[in-house]
Amino acid sequence: MTSSFPPDWVTVHAARTPDAPALDSLQHRLSYRALAERIRDLAGHLADRGVNARDRVVVALPTSPAAAVAALAVQSLGACAVEIDRAMGAAGFASVLRQTRPRFSVVAAQDTPHWLTAAEDAQLDWAWTLGAARAGTAMPARGTTVILADGSVAPEARGFTPPPRPALPDDAPALILFTSGSTGKPRGVVQTFRNLAANTSSIVQYLELGASDRAMLILPFHYCYGRSVLQTHLYAGGSCFLDPRFMYPRVVMEAIGSEGCTGFAGVPLTFEILRREVDPSAIPMPRLRYVTQAGGPMRPETIRWARQALAPARLFVMYGQTEATARLAYLPPERGEEKMGSIGIPIPGVELRVVDEAGSELPTGESGHLVARGDNVTPGYLEAPEETAAILHDGWLWTGDLARRDEDGYLFLVGRAKEILKIGGHRVSPVEMEVVLAEHAAVAEVAVVGAADAVQGEVAVAFVVLRAGAAATEADLRRFCRERLPAHKIPSQVEFLEAIPRNASGKPLKAELAARARVARPEGTER
Repeated sequence: MTSSFPPDWVTVHAARTPDAPALDSLQHRLSYRALAERIRDLAGHLADRGVNARDRVVVALPTSPAAAVAALAVQSLGACAVEIDRAMGAAGFASVLRQTRPRFSVVAAQDTPHWLTAAEDAQLDWAWTLGAARAGTAMPARGTTVILADGSVAPEARGFTPPPRPALPDDAPALILFTSGSTGKPRGVVQTFRNLAANTSSIVQYLELGASDRAMLILPFHYCYGRSVLQTHLYAGGSCFLDPRFMYPRVVMEAIGSEGCTGFAGVPLTFEILRREVDPSAIPMPRLRYVTQAGGPMRPETIRWARQALAPARLFVMYGQTEATARLAYLPPERGEEKMGSIGIPIPGVELRVVDEAGSELPTGESGHLVARGDNVTPGYLEAPEETAAILHDGWLWTGDLARRDEDGYLFLVGRAKEILKIGGHRVSPVEMEVVLAEHAAVAEVAVVGAADAVQGEVAVAFVVLRAGAAATEADLRRFCRERLPAHKIPSQVEFLEAIPRNASGKPLKAELAARARVARPEGTER
């Protein structure tokens, strides 16, 4: 595959294997021929209503064939799809509108009230709605067109021939994904056509994906991990089955078998839920050959459980960022036990280094800033030059993570640069405490944050969710840490929660926890 444009990947496979499955859901089955037709139909109507190359088009749809068709149709014109999480609500939508200033949108009809609030006096040139809006809640646009869940447009909107895509450089924006980062403010990460092609081809290479592969996809498209699963399978000529039913995890596991899925992708919380509620080894999944995990570190015991429960499928532990399009490193399954806790080695086409504050590479075993270079690295944040300058230096992406490299070249994360705590003159990574607390038999989930302290400068506060039926006190957990960690690395306080607050991709909302910690432990409080 030579084209940098994802819609071209679909076109090539539609010509070679038109009847092969491409994108399926519980209600709809799209072959490559059908997917290509829907992309062409929608692109024709987008162009007829004024969408041009480099325009930004908001796409805010539930995970469905329509969502994939919409983004691909936008990109087929050389325009940029702005994918956002519908759970943002009116405030999030308003922030996106201010940053992107789109003239067009493809949205779910039931979200129209949010858009009415967010848009205020702004008028979109045109809106495409998934389903028809209720009476009195029309989109704030000069006109609207209805699209269906399978990506097809209303009959009166068909028959428009999309114009040839103008010649565009590979560094033209193809996709903008929003990430809250550590601040909670949505930031638009720009991904170019070169970024998408480079990261996609690399992932296809190390996962050895081909036309016979079929992914069970439970992750949303506005999340770079979910988007990469879709893109890699369309690149390889494989297929995806979209299943939104993970609130019933056994149903999804059974669908992996009945749908003939060869791959499954999840975040750490995905596998924790499976471990608590399902015995995958008792469910026939004869074609499952690989499982991927990203989106944050997973407990060693859960990794071992997943390897055993999902065998003979191979488990790939992976690491990446939205700013790197999706992926930066992976741990080869055959080194999984030997290199437990490692994020692995760079993916093909990516360089990873551990450097000091000045950017000089550090020796093996020393901890420092993890930086990355490759064609998958973003050109920056949308209209945020200062934030962009903070992460990009001389062609290198400063990931914000701290890491060390072992003698075999395998990388281990030791914390987030911004999350490093300064306790009594010591620099302490919350990850160290989280790893130890997670080993306690009663602990299901844990997140550690800092709170101001007049004596020590800062102290660690651990938020813990206990396993169902298990019991442990604050004293029990602090004693457990004391047996395994030096005194300055023992949490000063342990707070018990029913659940750790998380974002849409399953990552703990540490800014929210830090706010709770400040309330729970006023500055200057001693224990």
